Amino acid sequence: MSICVKKEVFEFLERLEKNNNREWFNEHKKEFKLIESDVRKVYNAIFENLKTHDDVDKIKMFRIYRDVRFSKNKMPYKTHFGGSFSRLKPGLRGGYYLHIAPNNESFIATGFWEPNKEDLLRMRKEFEMDDEEMRSIINDKSFKKIWGSLVGDELISAPKGFNKEHKAIDLIRKKQYIFTKKYSDNEVLDPNFISSVDLAFKTIRPYFNYMTEVLTTDLNGVSLI
Repeated sequence: MSICVKKEVFEFLERLEKNNNREWFNEHKKEFKLIESDVRKVYNAIFENLKTHDDVDKIKMFRIYRDVRFSKNKMPYKTHFGGSFSRLKPGLRGGYYLHIAPNNESFIATGFWEPNKEDLLRMRKEFEMDDEEMRSIINDKSFKKIWGSLVGDELISAPKGFNKEHKAIDLIRKKQYIFTKKYSDNEVLDPNFISSVDLAFKTIRPYFNYMTEVLTTDLNGVSLI
């Protein structure tokens, strides 16, 4: 039997959203463990697919428990499943993420969520010097068909040391460099969902290859690793 996301996953998460308390969860913990086990098989299948065309060394499926210490939202449980797939560092950069949630809120994401200040400066300096290769990759028709446009938090104006009138200021002022792709519930439940995710992850590779080259060299193209 092929591995796929079952409708029971969404049904459980919807019930959890309506009963987000420890008493209800503990009463249904056995059911949750079965659901979690099925979802883990999906993440593992995606991980195995990734390993056929990329050097990924780690999969992390996040816990259902929320850290409420510093959050206004005190609900103890997440109402989604999330997991990441890490590329082999230091030679490769970028990462993959899968978010499974009901009510058409599932998505995949790739890119650079929290680049450290050194990496962020290196990216910005690259775009300041030459943004043509980056734009060629992200504006490719087949790429945009799957991933759409670059997203992520950004500054209102130019970062310190950069000209706000620079032609690449739209790239320079970003603090994150992320692509996302949404999925409807029906698409997630489709037997071809895992293959669809894998195709999308394959399509992101030119972007990862470019960013890896940028982040592993200095502005003169000399390797840093």
